[in-house]
Amino acid sequence: MSQQPSTSFGSPIPITGLILTGGGARAAYQVGVLAALAQLRRDAGVGGPTGLNPFPIIAGTSAGAINAATLACIADDFDAAVDGLMHIWQNIHVEQVYAADSLGVIRTGARWMTMMSLGWALARWKRSRPRSLLDNAPLGDLLRRWVRLERLEKMLDQGHMRALAISGSSYTSGQHVTFYQTHAPIAPWQRSQRLAVRTRLSIEHLLASSAIPFIFPAEQLELDGQPEWFGDGSMRQSAPISPAVHLGAERVLVIGAGRMHEPPGRREVINEGHPSMAQIAGHALSNIFLDALAVDVERLQRINHTLSLLPPEARRNTPLRPVEVLVIAPSRRLDELAAEHQGSLPPSMRGLLRSVGVAGEGKGASGSALTSYLLFEPAFTGELIMLGMADTLARRAEVQRFFGWPAQAPTVDPAAMRRRRAGFVESIPG
Repeated sequence: MSQQPSTSFGSPIPITGLILTGGGARAAYQVGVLAALAQLRRDAGVGGPTGLNPFPIIAGTSAGAINAATLACIADDFDAAVDGLMHIWQNIHVEQVYAADSLGVIRTGARWMTMMSLGWALARWKRSRPRSLLDNAPLGDLLRRWVRLERLEKMLDQGHMRALAISGSSYTSGQHVTFYQTHAPIAPWQRSQRLAVRTRLSIEHLLASSAIPFIFPAEQLELDGQPEWFGDGSMRQSAPISPAVHLGAERVLVIGAGRMHEPPGRREVINEGHPSMAQIAGHALSNIFLDALAVDVERLQRINHTLSLLPPEARRNTPLRPVEVLVIAPSRRLDELAAEHQGSLPPSMRGLLRSVGVAGEGKGASGSALTSYLLFEPAFTGELIMLGMADTLARRAEVQRFFGWPAQAPTVDPAAMRRRRAGFVESIPG
């Protein structure tokens, strides 16, 4: 295991955890944040020529689990991992994630809607019961080609990573489960309705974690030797930051996929009529993906404040420890951004979503919160990436303080840098 590098002042760098939350297509925002972080780190002259991994502990949920696994599997070159994520998210299309052609929509979405209205007549035909609104088989194919999970064990063995954690929610047992893979033995933990399991992570774990309820089908995983059906890891996730802390993180960067706090005052309401199914579904998904994170961040901040008020002896006698947290979340409402691009969806998907209340484009659109989770199109994901970069660069000084990066790139002797780099490489077991 390689030693953690030191800062330029000789003090050890705290073990930094990265939390990537869920949100379907909204997860493109995370890539913009990561790209800005990579740029700020290069500007500071930190990381060396190969872009050493700044996040030895990564915990991902839902679509964030896919980004997390990609980073972890290329942890020996952080910049390259971020570049790869940028390429995928800037060029993604809905048909790479779910069957969006007319036949695919009829096979799943239309049948699902029919079951909702005529289920009493069709219940006796088991084959007529679709598992979800959409078929995400294309996503499985994409992940098997793109995420190099076979490299994860090597990244852990060589010390580029300490742990990768992927969370899912069991429909079978009702438990929220964090599956994690480490090199050093870390004992699993258990809390009320949530537990951790050390395992070898697979593409199936990513599909389970990103299976948005109702929209994508559940995935079967093994838990304690028994098969269970799992869905999106954001469901019942009462403590999203907890896995990284349990795995040893001393400070945590949280990248959200939705606005954490609304500005004061009442939002302009365009339609006072009864909410459509799309509006209700969008509200429910926002509750699943956003609320627990905001609550957990506030909880951690309260604990940190309480610990700061204790005398040193009392702090030594408590199992709690302060964990510095930095949260970067969108400065815009992503449903409003999605409303500007609803027309980017294929006609078959627009028709399906129109049947549940998604309509219009731009300021007068309705149901766009639901659309924001499904809009895997470059027009939308590209804007999310740009927003993530802008939000991060706007907080440049705060980010630099969190990581201990100098505000400006220092004067570096290239020969000395090469010698330090060579020494670090030699310390990694082959």
